[in-house]
Amino acid sequence: MNLIDLSTVPNTDDNFTSFLDNLCQSLEFEYASYATTHPITGDVQGYATYPERWKQHYGERGMHRVDPTLYQSARSIAPVDWSRFTDHPHFRSVFNDARDFGITNRGLTVPVRGPYGECGLLSVTRDCGAEEWNRLKRKVIGNLQFAAVHMHDNVMQSGVLQTALRRPALSARELQILQWAAAGKSQQDIGDILSISHRTVEVHLRSGREKLCALTTAQAVGRAIGLGLIHPS
Repeated sequence: MNLIDLSTVPNTDDNFTSFLDNLCQSLEFEYASYATTHPITGDVQGYATYPERWKQHYGERGMHRVDPTLYQSARSIAPVDWSRFTDHPHFRSVFNDARDFGITNRGLTVPVRGPYGECGLLSVTRDCGAEEWNRLKRKVIGNLQFAAVHMHDNVMQSGVLQTALRRPALSARELQILQWAAAGKSQQDIGDILSISHRTVEVHLRSGREKLCALTTAQAVGRAIGLGLIHPS
């Protein structure tokens, strides 16, 4: 189950991140995100205006696998205030880390059901007191629901999801190891460079080969270069 930042998918022309930025400015939120889950692979795909350091931290630790703002909200048909999750252990673990990046646990997720059973999730956050938060929600909930439908419909029609599915989502470590393999380094060399065992290198190479549908590491390197995931040395 991978986390795919759709804003990094090559050869796609969209303004979805800008739409989220404008939404935050017009409705007085700090951050916004849109996510949808692939029904077969479980991959979480979307856009977010969060700081890059937090997105990287979130993805590297696989928080999308346990984040209740995604999976609990997807079970609802109505907007979900994150206060419902404050006693959930995974919520606490995610937002204990988020606090270090200046991200509040005060948020709201609006689910959208599509015609093919898919679910889109528009989430917004703002660091404020409970009274101010409740006033803001009442003021903008209609606009948020309209924005969620607009975002979901346009993402579904854009073709970006289909492009993302054709682009294997490798982890940062898998790409790093393939990049060193492209430079002609052996498994032992790569392990020494990255201070990990050569067995760990092999595990990541095997995973990378599977995702790239390659029989050999050389084939995996070639396809990764062709897809623009790594660069030729």
